[in-house]
Amino acid sequence: MESKRKFLKEDFKVENWNSVKPFFQRLEARKINNAQELKQWFLDRSELESILSEDLAWRYIRMTGDTANREFVERFNFFISEIQPHVAPYTNALNKKAIECPYIGELQEQGFDILRRTLKKDFEIFRENNIPLFTELDQEAQQFGAISGAMTVTIEGKELTLQQASDFLQSSDRSVREHTYREIASRRLKDKDKLDGLLDRLIKKRNEVALNADFSNFRDYMFRSMGRFDYTVDDCYSFHEAVKSEVVPLLNELATERKNALKVDQLKPWDSNINYLGTVPLKPFETGEELEEKTINCFTQIDPYLGDCISIMKKMGHLDLVSRKGKAPGGYNYPLDETGVPFIFMNATSSLRDLVTMVHEGGHALHSFLTKDLPLNAFKQVPSEVAELASMSMELISMEYWDIFFPNSEDLIRAKREHLESIISTLPWVATIDKFQHWMYLHPQHSAEQRKDVWKNIVIEFSNSITDWTGLEESLEYMWQKQLHIFEVPFYYIEYGMAQLGAIAVWKNYKENAEKGYKAYTEALKLGYTKPIGAIYETAGIKFDFSKENIKNLIGFVQSELSKLKP
Repeated sequence: MESKRKFLKEDFKVENWNSVKPFFQRLEARKINNAQELKQWFLDRSELESILSEDLAWRYIRMTGDTANREFVERFNFFISEIQPHVAPYTNALNKKAIECPYIGELQEQGFDILRRTLKKDFEIFRENNIPLFTELDQEAQQFGAISGAMTVTIEGKELTLQQASDFLQSSDRSVREHTYREIASRRLKDKDKLDGLLDRLIKKRNEVALNADFSNFRDYMFRSMGRFDYTVDDCYSFHEAVKSEVVPLLNELATERKNALKVDQLKPWDSNINYLGTVPLKPFETGEELEEKTINCFTQIDPYLGDCISIMKKMGHLDLVSRKGKAPGGYNYPLDETGVPFIFMNATSSLRDLVTMVHEGGHALHSFLTKDLPLNAFKQVPSEVAELASMSMELISMEYWDIFFPNSEDLIRAKREHLESIISTLPWVATIDKFQHWMYLHPQHSAEQRKDVWKNIVIEFSNSITDWTGLEESLEYMWQKQLHIFEVPFYYIEYGMAQLGAIAVWKNYKENAEKGYKAYTEALKLGYTKPIGAIYETAGIKFDFSKENIKNLIGFVQSELSKLKP
């Protein structure tokens, strides 16, 4: 795509710190005589940051695509250990220069007030002695992907990744489901001590970061670091309680319905994934290519521009969708700040879960496209409460066109029901992970045994009471180890719950008036991070509200939609 470089040369490449350093020095030394020169200084800084961000992005994309490739791992680690630590003090110096500039108050364009707030926050929490700790944390956190990516099991004579094997949990043969579940659980537990040790090291270093920055704990540090200006710790606790009272009882209703439909004496964990409305597992696609084509078709029905976004990504080779050995687990949409065309990574096999992941990441991709022309890179760095609104809303909006994936009407009903039921179960899981992280970082000296016990209490608190875990207690006690966010992006999780509520409201608006609802949604995404979270949600035609009353109303809407989906 056409380059927009002005501050750096077209052929500039990030080779090492010495190749980058002169540009930071020029920005730090530049004299600024008026507001217009300050604005140009921000634009030049944004260009440099975008180039660095995209270079790091490609190193990460290649490494996660092949965790066994030593060259890819070393190139990523080189940036983390040899470039990023040198960037940090210059970033802090540039933040200070901007904050103290006498002309910053004259920049009245939309977004600069948010930027000033973010720069001030970043400057206040910066500590030079945290730089080597961040490098160590980044390198340690990578180990989760390497450990998880190497996990395989043998099912029906084939070596499969855990993602591939999980498709057998949808088998209509209960013995196949049980065997698969036990194999996956057993394989995860083989590395439980390794993952326990990894988390112990991460918690210790993260707590040190917080203390260095004059916070009493890492939880409070992260609230500040993540720029949670729009809600408090107490709001998170209120969210936990609201989910417990308004959503968890529905889990029991759904589990009872599942138990009765399956006609089993005891509902076991391997019964939770099968779509009990039919006997054959749902297969929305067979190959990665088919997933690409059907997604483009589905998105085009919503908005031709949206379909074009995925087509462009496909043409540019920015889609890596299929699961394979050595590939890191999970899925992501990685914005490429200079190019403006993001990259989607995931581990598709052929399940409904994979379809949902694709349209979820497609929502993130749309967000990247809609914000690519904002003047500053900082305006594109949206808070996760907004980022996940983009993706989770797309899951529900796209559901209106899932007949492209499920031409059989019975399969379509099954798919929609399964997804809506998963939304109801998402909120308790979000509360579980968030409450667990609050406890861990408020008690950083805890032992692995204490952590196991606390996790068990929390997960039971937010789970249905129908499923029988007899004989599988250890699997339940270490279930948290499958959650990537705990290892790689601590405290990035409650945003999924807040955004899920927002997404239900966006979907409700879309169903009432598709054109008006979709326009409000995309207008909100176009804002990037140039307005506060509440104002962005308001632009989308919804409320940033996770009160008990709002949760009750929105879950009631989901229940009413579920009641319409009868075989």
